Amino acid sequence: MRAGFDTLQRRFSVHPRADAPNHGHIVEGVSFEDAALHFLEDAHPEPDADDEVQLLVEDCETGERQCFRIDLETGETAPC
Repeated sequence: MRAGFDTLQRRFSVHPRADAPNHGHIVEGVSFEDAALHFLEDAHPEPDADDEVQLLVEDCETGERQCFRIDLETGETAPC
C-alpha cells in the first residue's frame, strides 16, 4: 500500500476481458486504472497480437465496471 493512500483504497475485481468474471482477482487500488495496473504487475496476463491487454475492472462495493486497454510497451492506458 502506498503512503498517503491507505484511506482511499477500494477493492476491485479484475480479469482479462476474454476471461469469465468468475476468474477475477481481488485487487486494492485508489481508482479503476490503478487497480488494473496493480493486476497487470501481479498477474502478467497474456497480451494479444498488438502487445496490449484488455482488462475489465469492477468496483466490489458499487458494481461499477470499466474496461482498459493497456499497451505493454509504453504502459499507456485507454478505455476499451
